[in-house]
Amino acid sequence: MRITLVNPNTSRAMTAKIAAVAREVAGPDVEIRAVCSNDGPAAVECHVDEAFAAVAVVDLIERDLRDGGSDAYVIACFGDPGLDAARELVGVPVIGIAEAAMHVAALSGRSFAVVTTLSRTLGRARDLLARYGMTQACVSLSGSGIGVLELEDTTSEVYETIARLCEVAVQQREADVIVLGCAGMADLCQTLSLRVGVPVVDGVAAAVGLATAMVRMGVGTSKRDEYAPASRRGMPPVAADDLVGSAYR
Repeated sequence: MRITLVNPNTSRAMTAKIAAVAREVAGPDVEIRAVCSNDGPAAVECHVDEAFAAVAVVDLIERDLRDGGSDAYVIACFGDPGLDAARELVGVPVIGIAEAAMHVAALSGRSFAVVTTLSRTLGRARDLLARYGMTQACVSLSGSGIGVLELEDTTSEVYETIARLCEVAVQQREADVIVLGCAGMADLCQTLSLRVGVPVVDGVAAAVGLATAMVRMGVGTSKRDEYAPASRRGMPPVAADDLVGSAYR
């Protein structure tokens, strides 16, 4: 089985970090492939970045399809950019890390809080909460003021800022679970969970776990209507067999 992590920003360091986290949760028979954009935004921190990130997601998946394709795709950016477009391109599972983290958090407790990067991204997080039916479960959203690229190599100061926000969410907002709102926070789960005393969910690990399960179950992306095959910028039409993908590679 091959799962491709699609990082729509251009950070090689962050791509390597999320790949390492993904390999920790993937089974020994799961190949993790992580790719990032050459032409996308350096970091996805605003609506303009999000628009370019969606294009990068489509481009990276198309490139992977020309290389034989994967059994599932994970969009490793908390805004889940290009998620719907990606699902039009393939019949295998495509999972966004915000989507995965929120669903896993809802399974782990009655309520959760999101701790993310810049406050300007909170509007997008609210949009996703509504889309995924999680508005009622989310008791707080906190922007840390930390830029995405500051998470390439997490310093003690950055960690302390995130940890304090997690503590506030648990102690003052009574969150049962913490959701980390950036792929660059993926390596902080264990230490944060020990510190705050509740489960801390990273979307990269959650998405890889869900994608693996869906592949083993033989459940892919429905092609009935909205996600029916789309034209792919001059590429030949996708055959039905290619859209379905292998149930297990």
